[in-house]
Amino acid sequence: MTNLIRIGIDVGGTNTDAVAMSGRSVLQSVKRPTSADVTTGICAALSALIEDTHLPVDDIGAVMIGTTHFVNAVVQRKDLTRVAVIRLCGPATRSLPPMVDWPADLCEITRASVAYLSGGAEFDGRELTPFDEVAFRRTCANIREQGWRSIAITSVFAPVSAAHEQRAAAIVAEELPHTFVSLSHEIGRIGFHERENATILNACLRELGQRTIGAFRSALATLGLRCPLYLTQNDGTLMSADYAERFPVFTFASGPTNSMRGAAFLSGLQDAIVIDIGGTTTDVGALMHGFPREASVEVEVGGVRTNFRMPDVFSFGLGGGSYVLPDSEGEPKRVGVVVGPRSVGYELTHKAQIFGGDVLTATDIVVASGALHLGDRSRVAHLPQAFVHAALQAMHNRVEEAIDRVKLSREPLPVILVGGGSVLIQKPLAGSSQVVQPPHFQAANAVGAAIAQISGEVDRVFSLEGRSRDAAVSEAKQSAIDRAVEAGADPSSMRIVDVEDVPLAYLPGSATRIRVKAVGEVKL
Repeated sequence: MTNLIRIGIDVGGTNTDAVAMSGRSVLQSVKRPTSADVTTGICAALSALIEDTHLPVDDIGAVMIGTTHFVNAVVQRKDLTRVAVIRLCGPATRSLPPMVDWPADLCEITRASVAYLSGGAEFDGRELTPFDEVAFRRTCANIREQGWRSIAITSVFAPVSAAHEQRAAAIVAEELPHTFVSLSHEIGRIGFHERENATILNACLRELGQRTIGAFRSALATLGLRCPLYLTQNDGTLMSADYAERFPVFTFASGPTNSMRGAAFLSGLQDAIVIDIGGTTTDVGALMHGFPREASVEVEVGGVRTNFRMPDVFSFGLGGGSYVLPDSEGEPKRVGVVVGPRSVGYELTHKAQIFGGDVLTATDIVVASGALHLGDRSRVAHLPQAFVHAALQAMHNRVEEAIDRVKLSREPLPVILVGGGSVLIQKPLAGSSQVVQPPHFQAANAVGAAIAQISGEVDRVFSLEGRSRDAAVSEAKQSAIDRAVEAGADPSSMRIVDVEDVPLAYLPGSATRIRVKAVGEVKL
């Protein structure tokens, strides 16, 4: 890909950013308002980028898109498909039914039916109960009668032995060939309920994934682009469009991770705190060896606990489009200000006062302070300077509090400040050893998408009875490499970037939990 151009696109709540990169150089970046249907905004950004750089479309080797489309669907409870849930569990796990801890409204929208069938494995891969093919085919017949189009299959200890889930998927392909199937061993980690939750979330997004990624492909075709399409995923790496259609949940945190990977690339810092301030939210996370630090506990998405890989990011409602209001409940004789969490989002250029609107936003405050020249400053000249100062201080304090939440020690760390809304910060930040605002900071998220590699990960419990630890680690490494290649990585570029081996002393059979992550370059 060294002689071809990469285009990275990141779709935020307010703006859609696009960059063109050749090797390690940023050729051009553009920013366009995000559209309500997402796709129109992507087309506008792509068209502007190609026009500005005069790029021949044949020189574009790949397009990488990061989108909040799927996580927004879960959070906003829209465009979700009902899911038939099948547990391969035998007599186990029945005390807690599927979706037992889900918000009632989301459960009502997505749950179609639940079936408990024989199957599953012990922690060491031994069969829990035999897989009952007759009962499974009968369940498929019931699903066909009800007309459900998406199935989530979860087997006990599937990350250790996926044989029953794979056999179930083969039967669904025979009995229900036009039905979407989500298998838990391909999505979640060890931890039954969280893995099942992640699988059901993936299943309820499969139809939306097909439509959305189909629209992305159509957008590229309309512009004459015949190059491969990739989507960025939660750990800052890529997956092919076909793979993303199967696993839309892997895009949930792609926005923050794109920004963090882009910040590391643009600044040259591999270990730092990244603050990405957009138009709607601020995301704060930590870089470790150039990749986002992953969350070590379950992560909630739309009120649902999951355990697939997610970055450890703290997000809050502060951005360039945030509403700024007087705080009538503040202390007497002090100017009280409330900033966010509500935002005008992609309507900033219509609703902000500097653009002739009637909403006072955080961007208006920065323009009124004289630190930013944008729009018509005379429209905010009436704001008292004490009020402007109080609003700037409130924004500053919230960012400093977020830094403290993300840091793991008291030691100051470098802070990389990126995002179009980073103009909100106008003075040094406590807890930082230095504040770096690299070139192209406004489009760090799109840069992160453009430079991303493709990854594969394995998280399994292995029994070491009858084999060595090295043999188990080698098997996990090969499985991680295989998953990355399946997602679109070049086999010749693969490397292992993380190996974690934790002995589980409380289980028999010399059990150990091994987690391996492999990354490779995009294969054209």
